[in-house]
Amino acid sequence: MVFNTGAALLDAIVLAVVSQTPEGTYGYKITQEVRNVIELSESTLYPVLRRLQKDDCLEIYDMEYAGRNRRYYKVTPRGWAQLKLYESEWRRYVDKITGLFEGRSIENIREGE
Repeated sequence: MVFNTGAALLDAIVLAVVSQTPEGTYGYKITQEVRNVIELSESTLYPVLRRLQKDDCLEIYDMEYAGRNRRYYKVTPRGWAQLKLYESEWRRYVDKITGLFEGRSIENIREGE
């Protein structure tokens, strides 16, 4: 993809992926799901997960799987609120950019705010 993905968009994408499984999901699966949308390495994902945990948007728990502990991530109430904010902001942003691509005037795009 030609467009850069900033920290806020990465946070939003990861929260959206984790929110699809209410009981939580693990890092490798998150990486695979995010890669369906954007290019992402595991070395990029784990700092995002740590930041979201530090911001109290994700909680972490371990569960045994095939004789080993697997770390799971689950969206917290604060994370759900943050995800709603990201969704709202994203929709406004996409509408504005789409308006430009469709040739709507700047005044009409601003009125949609």
